[in-house]
Amino acid sequence: MEQRYITTGDGCRIAYRLDGREGRPILMLSNSLGTTMEMWKPQLPAFAENFRVLRYDSRGHGASDAPAGGYSMDRLGRDVVEILDGLGFDKVHFCGLSMGGMVGQWLGFRAPERIDRLILCNTSASMGPPSGWQSRIELVREQGMTAVAQAVIERWFTPTYRARAPDEIAEVCDMLLRTDPLGYAGCCAAIRDMDMRPVLPLVRKAALVIAGLQDPATPPEHADIMMRLLPDASLVTLDAAHLSNIEQPALFADAVLEFVMKSIVC
Repeated sequence: MEQRYITTGDGCRIAYRLDGREGRPILMLSNSLGTTMEMWKPQLPAFAENFRVLRYDSRGHGASDAPAGGYSMDRLGRDVVEILDGLGFDKVHFCGLSMGGMVGQWLGFRAPERIDRLILCNTSASMGPPSGWQSRIELVREQGMTAVAQAVIERWFTPTYRARAPDEIAEVCDMLLRTDPLGYAGCCAAIRDMDMRPVLPLVRKAALVIAGLQDPATPPEHADIMMRLLPDASLVTLDAAHLSNIEQPALFADAVLEFVMKSIVC
């Protein structure tokens, strides 16, 4: 399906795509800060073989609009609800990585009726200190995405992967550099102000937490905190840094499919 758009209640156009056969269970994918829906390309064939796959560019990213000003996790979560409403989808399996996983936590608490199974990848319930995010916001607003690109790529991938996959690194780096600085800064504000720790015990959905053993952005300790707080969660660890779905594409896809397929079998 070609790329299409849904306009949210506050006038923001959100780009999305649907892949896979109609009538299958829906798996919705939410991108990380600084990427687009194309980050899921390594998993798309396997996911589309089993599901109707709904990808979208988060507000401020890719082909979606990038309104000026700080966003909130509440706004990013409501974007998902409005996409589902616009497409007439009552319930989906939801998989989000990093910022997308934060949106998933919000959905698990605020809109549980729209979620079946929840996959929270390389993410955190809280990512302080706020001053660090504020400094990043000011940096990209003043100097653009090139000011943070090298440091971000080094956090996203292990040195081993960067050495053996230069083409994949270049493709992801291009996604990052093409991100609108206003949109990137707006989403940084949402992460800066977020703390899901008080509400995670209220998430009554089966969740899979995926962590990267070499992830410096959301290290395994962050996954451990989520595991302690979520009432019904299982953990998979991958030998990867932050974008584990790109660094370990097959193992990542297998983990998600095994977890989600359990609900279909049951």
